[in-house]
Amino acid sequence: MLERHELEAFVTLAEELHFGRTAERLRVSTARISQTIRKLERRVGVPLFNRTSRRVELSPVGRQLYEEIQPAWTQIGTALKRAIDSGRGITGTLRVAFIGAAAGQLLVGATELFRDRQPGCDVQIREAQIGEILPWLRDGKVELVLGNFPMDEPGIVTGPVLVREARMLAVPSGHPFARRTSVSVEDLARTTMLQLPDTLPESLRHDRTPLRTPAGRPIEPGPSAETFQEMLTLIGTGQGVFPVGAQVRRYYIRPDVTYVPFSDAPPLEWGLLWRADGATARVRAFNQAAYDLVNSHR
Repeated sequence: MLERHELEAFVTLAEELHFGRTAERLRVSTARISQTIRKLERRVGVPLFNRTSRRVELSPVGRQLYEEIQPAWTQIGTALKRAIDSGRGITGTLRVAFIGAAAGQLLVGATELFRDRQPGCDVQIREAQIGEILPWLRDGKVELVLGNFPMDEPGIVTGPVLVREARMLAVPSGHPFARRTSVSVEDLARTTMLQLPDTLPESLRHDRTPLRTPAGRPIEPGPSAETFQEMLTLIGTGQGVFPVGAQVRRYYIRPDVTYVPFSDAPPLEWGLLWRADGATARVRAFNQAAYDLVNSHR
């Protein structure tokens, strides 16, 4: 295998056909270039350049080697530049996903502020379903997700909490709880709790769909749902209940589902998530824009 400095010296000399200009471009001595080319020629077994006191030109073998190497060398340089731009610069396209209508509305506001601050970077917004959060992040389909906390998962970073909202219980409209002004967490022992997809981490499933109440009373698990609309449909048909945030009363009004406040449950929290190895400058800048947006309205 050829080493990178050998390839760089060969390609540059093939373009410049001058040892001095090649050394200047690569910021090394002319002697270093001559030494590298001689070493490369010994490895190949034939001269790659024909040298005279007046000129340098490619030999037939050298020209063939250059024509085969140059496209790949250019592609490597382009790929490296893109990686540097992505890691250090705030350019290109940032792909961000959201879950639910309220998160989508917040994401639009954060995107507008981000674009004002970083006009050289575009933002592509996509809606994700509940079970798609981690697969999309891990596969690189998106770089950020605006979703629910807690999200304790190896390799996943959670930003600051952007929204805290009252926790409510979504129940069938014919359920006895639907006539109450509030419910207690201990009341969950008298229900069937719908489940989140297995693709979500245990930390989130334990928070949203616990198997026991704080007093240790068992909560009967019900069927799982892959999307929030599917969850609401299961609730409406009497197959179980599910904890939700207060924003659902505005965005998901249904005649078959009633939202009852908890009297003793902590609020739901949500914010941005990203891969630990994907904390690029544009990811950090978007996270800051979202944080500044929500704090400007407090």
